[in-house]
Amino acid sequence: MNKYKAAADLIQKSKHITAFTGAGISVQSGIPDFRSKNGLWDNYEPEIFSINYLKQKPKKTWHAIKQIYYEFFNGSQPNLAHRVLAEMEKNNLLDSIITQNIDSLHQEAGSINVIEYHGNSKKTICLDCGAQFNDLKNLLSEIPPFCSDCGGILKPDFIFFGESVSQKAHELAYLEAKRADLFIIIGTTGDVYPAARIPFYAKDNGAKIIEINIKKSNYSDKITKIFLENKAVNAMEKLAFELSISLKS
Repeated sequence: MNKYKAAADLIQKSKHITAFTGAGISVQSGIPDFRSKNGLWDNYEPEIFSINYLKQKPKKTWHAIKQIYYEFFNGSQPNLAHRVLAEMEKNNLLDSIITQNIDSLHQEAGSINVIEYHGNSKKTICLDCGAQFNDLKNLLSEIPPFCSDCGGILKPDFIFFGESVSQKAHELAYLEAKRADLFIIIGTTGDVYPAARIPFYAKDNGAKIIEINIKKSNYSDKITKIFLENKAVNAMEKLAFELSISLKS
C-alpha cells in the first residue's frame, strides 16, 4: 500500500482529526517562510519584530510590517492545500486546524474551526488601551498608526518576539491536541516554541501522527507514523484523490 493510501485510510478511520500547519503550507501561495534560505530573515532583521523594538522605534517597525504583510503579501490567495483542508472539514474528515500562520488563508479557503496560535495580520490592537481595529486600509495611511480611542500606538494582532501566546489560543490548541486521535502536521519543522510542543502533546495523549514536509523535521523520527515527503500542495492533492475529494475550479 502506498503511503498516501495508508494516510487516507487512517483519516477515514479516525474519530477526531486536527491539522497543525506552519509556514510551509503557504509558501506555494507566494508567502516565503522566515527561516529557510531566501526566507524573510534574509532581508529583515528579526529584532524589528520584537515588542520592545516596536515600542522604541515604531515607525521603523511599521515600515517593515507594512511592506511585508500589507503590500508584499496582500495579493496572496489560498492554495490547493488550504482548500483541501477546508473540503475535509466539510466532509467530516477534519475537526479543527491549529495554525502558526498569521495570513488567514485557511479561513479564506473556507475552513471554519481555525485556531490562530500566533494571532493574525488582519487586525490591529492598541498597545495602551487594547482597542481592536479592522480597517487596515485607512489605518495604514499614517505610519505608525495610532489608536482613535486613546492615541496609543497600534500593533498587528499577532505575536511579536518577547510576547506570550494568548491564553485562549493556547488552551484551545491544547484541548484539540488532547482530543485528537489523528494529528496531521503540514509544513512545519518544530523549531518555533512553544507551538512546537503541541504535536508531542497530541502524541502523548494517544494521537497517531501524519506528517507532510519537504524534508525530515524535529518530529519525523520521534513521533511520526506516516511521513509524506513532499510540498504541501502536492501531498494534499494526492491525499484528496485517495479521499475522493474533488475541488471546484
